[in-house]
Amino acid sequence: MSGQPKPRVGLFVTCLVDAIRPGIGFAAIQLLEEAGCTVEVPLQQTCCGQPAFNSGDDADAARLARQTVAALEPYDYAVLPSGSCAATIRHGYPDLLKGDSKWAARAATVAAKTHEITSFLVDVMGYAPEGRRLSASATYHDSCSGLRELGVAAQPRALLSH
Repeated sequence: MSGQPKPRVGLFVTCLVDAIRPGIGFAAIQLLEEAGCTVEVPLQQTCCGQPAFNSGDDADAARLARQTVAALEPYDYAVLPSGSCAATIRHGYPDLLKGDSKWAARAATVAAKTHEITSFLVDVMGYAPEGRRLSASATYHDSCSGLRELGVAAQPRALLSH
């Protein structure tokens, strides 16, 4: 990527990371910066709306979808440390807002540039971490949404193999 401008990434940290495990957000920023990205965390973000979407509360889900789309539009990429939230934006938002003439195209554009973090690091940035070692055994469990809705399987293993 030398000679090219750094991609500008909007990190959607998710409500759970923000409230329960903020260290995941800081680690995500570190990895994205190491991969050559300029990272910003949009202040307008709250929740992707997945709980409302999954429970059939389309009005609240659509309100949160519009807020999230507006927050992520300015970036080259939207990256999330959550397969379920990334899948909600990629697949749920275009369906949820398809009948809204003002927001349908905007939702589709944001959906197309939205990635789960390991997929983004491997598939988009070609990132391979260096200088890290885990002196222990570890078990990796695929994220259900990442695996089934986004096809994320090889990417986390590629990162872990380094």
